[in-house]
Amino acid sequence: MQIISYNVNGIRAAMRKGFCDWLKAANPDVICLQETKAESSQVDLAEIEAAGYPYHYWYSAQKKGYSGVAIFCKTEPKHIEYGTGIDYMDFEGRNIRVDFDEVSVMSLYLPSGTNVARLDTKFKFMDDFQTYVNEIKKDVPNLVICGDYNICHEAIDIHDPVRNKNTSGFLPEERAWLDAFMKSGFIDSFRMLNKESHNYTWWSYRANSRANNKGWRIDYNLVSAPLKDNIKRAVILPEAHHSDHCPHMVQLQFS
Repeated sequence: MQIISYNVNGIRAAMRKGFCDWLKAANPDVICLQETKAESSQVDLAEIEAAGYPYHYWYSAQKKGYSGVAIFCKTEPKHIEYGTGIDYMDFEGRNIRVDFDEVSVMSLYLPSGTNVARLDTKFKFMDDFQTYVNEIKKDVPNLVICGDYNICHEAIDIHDPVRNKNTSGFLPEERAWLDAFMKSGFIDSFRMLNKESHNYTWWSYRANSRANNKGWRIDYNLVSAPLKDNIKRAVILPEAHHSDHCPHMVQLQFS
């Protein structure tokens, strides 16, 4: 199973930039999207279906044009879980999960900490999300949590760790949470197979950051520990230019 995760920073804008042609060529079994910024009724669903994804599930924020997650699938899942049941998370459309026989796949959009109030919300979200995942793993042990975590885990994951040490997304408390979350039973699939630096998934629109590869790796496909031996490939796909993020893929092999 090939799974791609992609913060599209507005699905309608991405589609105008050729997203569906790219999707058809990339041809994952499942694609998890974050920051869709749209209701499904506002999107040309026929174009998505023509790309090979007849099964598409959307969980949008109550606020129009904000946040939102979606998952597109080639085959029909046996169950779809919309939201977490935690009201302030679900109002912002930040989590959706699809269940297959071998694996469950989640699309997560963790908040950024753009100001003090949002940083407080982010920390609350992180703590509540950890509790939520601890519970669902009891029934859903084979879980892949794809998404935009808005956190760089290690210094290798950011182009300038020294100057950004006090910036949200690379704060010690955020990094400690992500480290603990991984140690609670998840594997960073990309870093498991790729030890090289200068691999990023997001670049600021400012100062020609992407052309100069001054980026951050804040997007992850975290694979639950029981699936470790199923991880066969994990790559970042920086050639896709529909967003300020780029897609990233994990391939799981099931016998």
